[in-house]
Amino acid sequence: MEHQKTQLLYDLRTIFFENMDLTNGNVQYDRFVRTLLLAIKRSLAVQEVTFFKRDDWQQRVFIEASTESSLDNHMFDCDKLYVAMESAVGKRYFYNDHPVPELQEYQALLPIKEKRGITGLVAVKEQTKGSLSRIGPEAAQLLTDECIKLLETAFNLNKVVFEEKRYKQLFRVTEKFHSSMSMDAVLGEIINTLLEVYPFFTYYLMLSHDNNNHANLPIKDLEYDSENVAAMQAFVTGTVQFEDSLAAKRSVLYAPLKGKQGVYGVLQVIAPNSLVFPENEVGFISLLANTAGSALENAQLYQQSKRLISDLQLINETSHRLNSNLRLSETMSYMREQIVKSFNASEVGFIFLLPNGDVQPLTGSSEFFQTKEAEHYIRYSKEKIDFDKESLFIGDLSLQNLNGKMRYRSLMAVPMIQSSSLRGFSVVLHEEPYFFPFEMFKLLQSLIHHSTLALTNSMLREELEKMVITDHLTRLYSRSYLDEKILQSMNEDEEGTFILIDIDDFKKVNDTYGHQVGDEILIQVAQLIHGNIRESDIGARWGGEELAIYLPRLPLQVGVSIAQRLLKKVSELSNPKVTISCGVSYWKKDRMDDAKALFKRADEALYLAKNTGKNKVEVLN
Repeated sequence: MEHQKTQLLYDLRTIFFENMDLTNGNVQYDRFVRTLLLAIKRSLAVQEVTFFKRDDWQQRVFIEASTESSLDNHMFDCDKLYVAMESAVGKRYFYNDHPVPELQEYQALLPIKEKRGITGLVAVKEQTKGSLSRIGPEAAQLLTDECIKLLETAFNLNKVVFEEKRYKQLFRVTEKFHSSMSMDAVLGEIINTLLEVYPFFTYYLMLSHDNNNHANLPIKDLEYDSENVAAMQAFVTGTVQFEDSLAAKRSVLYAPLKGKQGVYGVLQVIAPNSLVFPENEVGFISLLANTAGSALENAQLYQQSKRLISDLQLINETSHRLNSNLRLSETMSYMREQIVKSFNASEVGFIFLLPNGDVQPLTGSSEFFQTKEAEHYIRYSKEKIDFDKESLFIGDLSLQNLNGKMRYRSLMAVPMIQSSSLRGFSVVLHEEPYFFPFEMFKLLQSLIHHSTLALTNSMLREELEKMVITDHLTRLYSRSYLDEKILQSMNEDEEGTFILIDIDDFKKVNDTYGHQVGDEILIQVAQLIHGNIRESDIGARWGGEELAIYLPRLPLQVGVSIAQRLLKKVSELSNPKVTISCGVSYWKKDRMDDAKALFKRADEALYLAKNTGKNKVEVLN
């Protein structure tokens, strides 16, 4: 008998070691369990040996292996059996003294357990009634103890190998996390890892920050609503939350993506056909989420640092360029190009405040700001800045109770303040609502703040230059500036027309109305000249009551038409009514000519007009 017991123990242990992979330290678990059950059946001469396993996910019991192949993987829907197995911890039941009514057909139940509780039962069914009692209590106890020990060892070893594999996977994914500074790469790796470990679950990443362009990733915005109470709780508390639903037969886990500086989102894991997440699975998912949270934080900090460096480079480059004595139009155009490129803005305007309180879009602003439609945005921005003395950051203009439909819904406006005085403001627009992030708004504020001095200096420099080259009374150019531009034109252009203008009987006007009215007449004629020539043409005060116009690149007949139109306008619109006389001369590249001769011919033509009736145009070519 003693030899029989020794041989039996030897056979059972041989089964275990034959199914062990010595290289990898693993047990070929499935084959071992089946072989062991067959050995028990043979040694005890019983009808059936079946191994019942607990499923903690679904809180059900299933048959993992049996000597009756028809029973393999059969699922029991009896909740009582799951609970009854828990009560069998630390006990061995023989015959009909066990408290599991659902397994009354089995005469022996041997519990298999690990640290956290029972994991299964080996159930034995006799061939004939009382056959188990014939082997003797000592042999039966020895056999059951050895079988349970081997099953528990195999199960735990298999579990260790499984856990080792999972944590190797976690280590691998952690290396990937920290080898990438891309948020998309980190988020994608979280999903891929979960799909490998839990292929039948559903996953969502609920993110708390502005996130765009996450291609093919299951991203949700983290918003507080009745459906996301548990998610928001996980985000706020930084702890794992659960949402179990008996009706929907699913369990939902919310794991915070937590870094050292805060929580960046929540990982939502939906387990279908499950009532509760087992504790060890919660630990693994939490560890993955925490690791991902740290990687997300690192990636975000890296992106922020890159963005800050880029912002500083933009401000530095812009400030350097603006302080290089650019013309005002060049300065404004450069600023507009920088903002459009950096912010993806649709329209950019720079609005100057005139001394009388009116506004004037500066040259270099988008063409949109010269249209009637732009007045709504300019007026709204000016009123808000005047009232609040602060920059504007409007996500959706349609919510501001404005009259009329607003084509552009995102607006940023930043005042240009120099020496505590509001000089103007910049306006940046986009059609889409909430298009500009807050970081972009702060960058615009810094950019305008650092650029205002250069913009103001550029405006003051041009005002000073204009004062030097313009006549104080008429606001026409000075004689010296006219001479300079005519000489330049004769070197660069093919032709040009010169008009010399004299106000008829101007001394009589001064004697009749006084010199103040005479000055007003000069101003009126100068304004009519401004209104009847191109921006590239030059109107100048020649001296006294004589004025002049130079028309570069225009033929003689066009110049004569302009002089005649001006003659008519002055006669119709001046108050008190005056007339003018004009002398017109012309030069062309293919003949010998110079500015002095051009002026002489125009002067002679004017003299002819004055002495042949006045209020007329004469030409001396």
